[in-house]
Amino acid sequence: MPKKGVWVRGAVLVCGAAVLSFGLYNIHSRCGVTEGGVLGTTLLLHHWFGISPGICELVIDGICYAMGFRLLGRAFFGRALAASAAYAGFYLLWERLGPVLPDLSARPFWAAVLGGAFVGVGVGLVVRAGGASGGDDVLALLLHQYTRLSLSGSYFFTDAVVLLASLSYIPARRIAWSLLTVTISSLLIEGIQHVDLARIRRYIGRA
Repeated sequence: MPKKGVWVRGAVLVCGAAVLSFGLYNIHSRCGVTEGGVLGTTLLLHHWFGISPGICELVIDGICYAMGFRLLGRAFFGRALAASAAYAGFYLLWERLGPVLPDLSARPFWAAVLGGAFVGVGVGLVVRAGGASGGDDVLALLLHQYTRLSLSGSYFFTDAVVLLASLSYIPARRIAWSLLTVTISSLLIEGIQHVDLARIRRYIGRA
């Protein structure tokens, strides 16, 4: 890939990590939006077996990254690590700056919609740049590559399975809002992969 292309890909990946971390800090963490995937799995295991979410996430992400390294290649692994590092750095930055969006805890519909939008755009950009923001992305990419599921279907499947299992300890109303969130994010992730950048550049050039 030309040097310019590498820089552009890196910039897209970092922007995606920034958008994702911004949404998770300002909406998910403040409004109690529940996720599926790896995060939801760690919370489920913690509730029923008392296993630390930090340990669970480290183990599950490690397994997913090892699978990604083996099946998706060394370059993917490097970009995934870069995205994870960028996400962690930006999340620390948002914590220092403090919340900048209104607290939507009393408006779960808008929390679910905006939370799904931030996650969808953020993860969509990271995946478009050829990386992954966590074990969830690796698992969805592997399902998409080795099954007949679309990318959005792969994300929704992994999230929905965990959310349905979480009904064992989380109220159904809260799970319903989370299903709305993962539906929106899954569709946005898929849509961003199909954006025709060449057509956009031609349109901007004619403007």
